[in-house]
Amino acid sequence: MHWSDGRVAIEDSVAMPDPWTGRSLRDGYWAGVSRLTLGLVRARDDSLWLGPLALLNFGPAEVAQNSVQWPIEGGLLARAPGGWVRIEASHDRLVASVDGYEPMLPRIVYTLTQLPVHHLWTRLNLLRLCGRTPEPGPRSDPARRLAAAAIDAGMCATLAAVIGGRNRRVPALLGIAAAYHVACWRISGRTLGGAIMKQRVVSVDGSGLSVGQAVVRLALLPIAAVRRRNVHDEIAGTDVIAD
Repeated sequence: MHWSDGRVAIEDSVAMPDPWTGRSLRDGYWAGVSRLTLGLVRARDDSLWLGPLALLNFGPAEVAQNSVQWPIEGGLLARAPGGWVRIEASHDRLVASVDGYEPMLPRIVYTLTQLPVHHLWTRLNLLRLCGRTPEPGPRSDPARRLAAAAIDAGMCATLAAVIGGRNRRVPALLGIAAAYHVACWRISGRTLGGAIMKQRVVSVDGSGLSVGQAVVRLALLPIAAVRRRNVHDEIAGTDVIAD
């Protein structure tokens, strides 16, 4: 992140297994907006909408051979028009950048609130564009994933019983489980259960998880359990591979 005269420049990138054209980037980048925000934000008429509110307005896409960019023309989150959003396929990486954008929020508030959301959403969308072919490694067997989850659940429950006592076991369990999984997935991709069952969590491009990815993956685990489908991996851009 770089600031100049109240305007910010930001960049995110992921490994890119297949080449992309500027036209395919233009057509594909906004397609995941609704899915990745669970329907809260939608792309429509060159704008990002939260209900009736236009968060950001963009001008017509400028398409090149391996890139596309949209000029920022206003919206609720922009203090003034100016700057652009650019997606580029470059040197085996897919790069998303914002330059010359003037946030409506004060710098410290923007850095603590909007910026982390931007980084998370951008990374998830880039990973979605990259797809899951080729796979980042041999997938772990479902039975081993279930066994690893059982080991982790047992360890978290034991710690909660010791730390929380009788009256605070549930809050302690939730706090311990959240901190434990997010920290393990972010640092090494391995929980204790994962280490025992020889598996780890990675992003679909083979890189480690960001904190935001780990939080999203954990938050979606209950939905995945109800649907009996790895929704948490699909949205968080992750996979569990044999280690």
